[in-house]
Amino acid sequence: MYDLVQTKKILDEAYLLHHNREFIKDDPLQIPHEFDKLQDIEIMAFFSSILAWGQRKTIINNCRKLVQLFEGKPHDFILSHSPEDLKTLLGFKHRTFNDTDLLYFIAFLKHHYSQYASLETAFTKSLTPNDRDVGGALVGFHDYFTSLEFFPTRTRKHIATPVRNSACKRLNMFLRWMVRTDDQKIDFGLWKNIRPNQLLCPLDVHVERQARGLGLIQRKQRDFKTVIELSENLRKLDPIDPIKYDFALFGMGIAKNLKN
Repeated sequence: MYDLVQTKKILDEAYLLHHNREFIKDDPLQIPHEFDKLQDIEIMAFFSSILAWGQRKTIINNCRKLVQLFEGKPHDFILSHSPEDLKTLLGFKHRTFNDTDLLYFIAFLKHHYSQYASLETAFTKSLTPNDRDVGGALVGFHDYFTSLEFFPTRTRKHIATPVRNSACKRLNMFLRWMVRTDDQKIDFGLWKNIRPNQLLCPLDVHVERQARGLGLIQRKQRDFKTVIELSENLRKLDPIDPIKYDFALFGMGIAKNLKN
């Protein structure tokens, strides 16, 4: 167990220390911040989160390659590309994400944006105001994303789902970016049909280590049930905006690594 008052004090202090605009300059989140149009922000935030594993410099560089391939206008490219335009995407690769995956992502986004103004709808189709968290929305998004008849099986690994007990780190990070807002304007706060207290904490190695050290996680695995455990404990510290503590836990973990 953990001391609620002491843990909140530690995390509130860490949040104030690590939650600032300097965070963006070394984070893939900088890519969508270069856009103003809602759909461009959504598309590049989506790709930036999906590609967010490995060295951050490489992630950012490959996201910039995508911006170039999209000719600086992601939404226009998604809706108006020609077969010749798609050929320019061949050869793109980030770790195990390759051009087959990218072409399907483009097809899915065109399918969605041809019907809806925002990617938010892809998640809120499976969410109600009474839902405690976005778990059901993550399941629904996975099923919607994989529903096109030409979906390549290999692409499934890039869209996690609680059904497989995945921690869904990258999708939870994407949702944090789109839903949360605050005075620093690091997260966008553009989506209004998901409440900040429905979000789940993105669970990476830095967050996990710090959360375990503070007693916020008891489970041994790094899976979806552990994400629920952590997020529930963070709600006890801040019932309105619990996932702000992602900044605190992540920042504490990075700072500790730099000292070692």
